[in-house]
Amino acid sequence: MNQFENIKYVYLLGIGGIGMSALARYFNEGGFEVYGYDLTESPLTKQLQSEGITITYTDDTEQIPDKIVLDVKSTMVIFTPAIPKNNKHFCFFSEGEYLMLKRAKVLGIIANGYKTIAVSGTHGKTTNSCTIANIFQESGLDSFAFLGGISKNIDSNLLLPRKQESFSNPETLLVAEADEYDKSFLWLNPFATIITYVDADHLDIYKNRDEIITTFNQFAQSTHRNGFVVVNKKIDNLIDTAGIRKITYSDTDTTADYYAENIRLDNGTYTIDAHTPSGVVADITIGAKGRVNIENTMACIAACENIGIKMSGIKKGIATFRGVKRRMDIHVQKPDFVYIDDYAHHPRELEATITSAKQLFPGKKSLGIFQPHLFTRTRDFAEGFAQSLDLLDDVILMDIYPAREKPIEGVTSKMIADLMKNKNVIILNELSQIISYIQQKNVKLLLSLGAGNIDKIVKPLTEAFSNL
Repeated sequence: MNQFENIKYVYLLGIGGIGMSALARYFNEGGFEVYGYDLTESPLTKQLQSEGITITYTDDTEQIPDKIVLDVKSTMVIFTPAIPKNNKHFCFFSEGEYLMLKRAKVLGIIANGYKTIAVSGTHGKTTNSCTIANIFQESGLDSFAFLGGISKNIDSNLLLPRKQESFSNPETLLVAEADEYDKSFLWLNPFATIITYVDADHLDIYKNRDEIITTFNQFAQSTHRNGFVVVNKKIDNLIDTAGIRKITYSDTDTTADYYAENIRLDNGTYTIDAHTPSGVVADITIGAKGRVNIENTMACIAACENIGIKMSGIKKGIATFRGVKRRMDIHVQKPDFVYIDDYAHHPRELEATITSAKQLFPGKKSLGIFQPHLFTRTRDFAEGFAQSLDLLDDVILMDIYPAREKPIEGVTSKMIADLMKNKNVIILNELSQIISYIQQKNVKLLLSLGAGNIDKIVKPLTEAFSNL
């Protein structure tokens, strides 16, 4: 951590974000005094506080400790693009002489000092990065992981080496989730890069999909010349890795360098044989639930084998990976009722989650509760959301979660409902009404979907339907 040798205090604006909280934990474990501000309390911020981090939920500069006010030169302030420029904390630090860095730049400073696998793409980043972190663990590697979700294996979004010498060794492996929002991933210069998908998204940042593809190509070119880029075969023709070795993967496309064959599903668990350039690796059991994880598994095998990890450790890491919180997260599983929660917030993710759930639990009457995330995303993808939600028997739509955005006139959840062919759709927000409606419908497969605060209803739903 000598990159920050003059820093004593770290203050994070938006500390409750998944990427920010990982940095908060990193600096806290490194012996810095860590403080933070966030708009609302959450289970994650409560956990950070239990780990010794001081957090305020009031946008009042009086909450900033005197030591930070007085010792400007020893303080680093980390912020995210989600923090409004009129936030009082942000204004206070901006008007002073504080070192203020974006979250993405701080992650880049850390990650670029190690042998990094950066996992990018518009879908699958979190599951892949968490799987790779588990492969590191099961392979006995003393490594880092900065994750975009809570891995169930470590109950955290941060993995740190156990040995002190690993912190100063540039060959220490690190896996980082590389976020395309706000072009954040361009701060990274990884040894190895994974690119899963380049779908249109974040159209509040990017003009169109062409700009997204251009930026992903720019990111691919930031990979070390002696490293490699792992690319989903579906987008192979869109990614130019001139001067850098390209490796392709797929679930079943036999023209890819890595693909799956002899796919078996038994009691909710997939087992595959992996076709690799060096031969077929038989009987790989995939611990994470859902067919989409066959494709994810092939990406992880390709990256880890080519970075030098033995296949025995890769197989074990994939088999023992228990998944990510809010990614195909099964909360109730009984013969006559299943409840799954998932972070899906893009039409392709919704389709993948719903399809995977119906394959795992075939023949069950399905109902999905979906909370759209962002007004711009709802506006841009209303038709795609409608098509994906039409895969369900019944749908409850919640109001749009605004996150960092102000409302857009005419953009509501009703936009999606009006475009759906399935008219078994209703807009509800009150928990009691949601539970009552589900009970009336005699549902056997329940899904809650979205990236906003829909996670607040997961525990009550679990409790309501656990004793059916």
